Amino acid sequence: METKKVLLIVEDDPGLQKQLKWSFDDYQTIIAGDREEAITALRRFMPSVVTLDLGLPPDPTNASEGLATLKQILQLAPETKVIVVTGNDERDNAIKAVAMGAYDFYQKPVDLDVLNLIIDRAFQLEQLQKENLILNKNIEEPLKGIIATSEKMQELSKMIEKIAPTDATTLLLGESGTGKEVLAKAIHNLSYRSKKPFIAVNCAAIPDNLLESELFGYEKGAFTGATKQTKGKIEYAEGGTFFLDEIGDLPFSLQAKLLRFIQERKIERLGGRQEIPVDVRIICATHQNIQKQIDEGEFREDLYYRINEISVDIPPLRERDDDAIVIATALLKRFSDENNKNIKGFSQQAAQLIENYPWPGNIRQLENKIKRAVIMADDSILTHEDLDLNLDDKSTEEEIPLNLKKVREVAETAAIKRALAYSNNHVSNAAKLLGVTRPTLYSLFSKYGIEV
Repeated sequence: METKKVLLIVEDDPGLQKQLKWSFDDYQTIIAGDREEAITALRRFMPSVVTLDLGLPPDPTNASEGLATLKQILQLAPETKVIVVTGNDERDNAIKAVAMGAYDFYQKPVDLDVLNLIIDRAFQLEQLQKENLILNKNIEEPLKGIIATSEKMQELSKMIEKIAPTDATTLLLGESGTGKEVLAKAIHNLSYRSKKPFIAVNCAAIPDNLLESELFGYEKGAFTGATKQTKGKIEYAEGGTFFLDEIGDLPFSLQAKLLRFIQERKIERLGGRQEIPVDVRIICATHQNIQKQIDEGEFREDLYYRINEISVDIPPLRERDDDAIVIATALLKRFSDENNKNIKGFSQQAAQLIENYPWPGNIRQLENKIKRAVIMADDSILTHEDLDLNLDDKSTEEEIPLNLKKVREVAETAAIKRALAYSNNHVSNAAKLLGVTRPTLYSLFSKYGIEV
């Protein structure tokens, strides 16, 4: 028999205490009548969700005691979802409570069906955050810097682990902002060359007339201003990995020289005659359609085959299921630490917006938005307004079903699929990640039509 989820109800009205306890018998319901009892219960039972009446003794007409209780709860258990309950004329205090870090608020008189829905969604969000943290901790270890829970990125991570120990020339394909350089570094870090340099050059960022000398170096007197012999970036990568980003922008005039280097692993500096052997692993990347460039005579076909011994297609963020909110959570912590901010998480609307926004700029855009939001935020919870995204809030809410049965189905199905993806479809390991028994997991497979 599975343990019931713990719900703490902080309410000083004895009649309402009984009504709420009776109404929420699906949970292990703990009742507290004042701040002291609430904090004692919090320490003892560690509830995931708390309903908190702001009108607490000694003066129920003043919200100060309730707000002080909220502050103490969030200090002791920052991940707890607190739903504040207020009177009809206390909307300002409710908004203040949400700004302090409360998950949501509800105004009296209590409609038990509505409050039950709010509580249930709070438990679901808390459970999803726990699952994401578990997956995040396990996934970051093999591929440092890559956060991935979606099935597509799990498969890609396994592919990277197989590619890394080899010296195969690799071509990373994906839209701008999908993290091509991060993946290139992951390949380098997992290879036997990890102790040697990782040198990156972006072909699109360097003028055509300077790119050759940047790559291959030059001899003294090779051109006006060449006052000394200078090594190129390829030579500086000796023994390590040379990453040529946006190779689709490489000038056609340089492609033949790069092809010769890849074939022979030797270079000639600009203005020089000596062949210099260089031992490097080569990784290339582009957001361009190389095949189209070949058809239009802009890219050498023989060079394409040399750089494409193994190709890796990186999916855009919009196709990576639940990765956006997991990445956003990691970025939030990082930027909060860097900027000495105490930001605990996202509001429900903000989390929905992150999950449903198409992210045309991919991870780079997400990173910029979270960094800006952290810097500009005044409260401990980031809201959808802080994210500064042009998407109608109504459209994000419509993505989340309001029918309680449907909400559970969507959340449980997503969690099961993520657990299976991470555990390589090993049912026992997936059950452990989800915190259920194998028979329970098999029952859920049947219930939701999931095939393993």
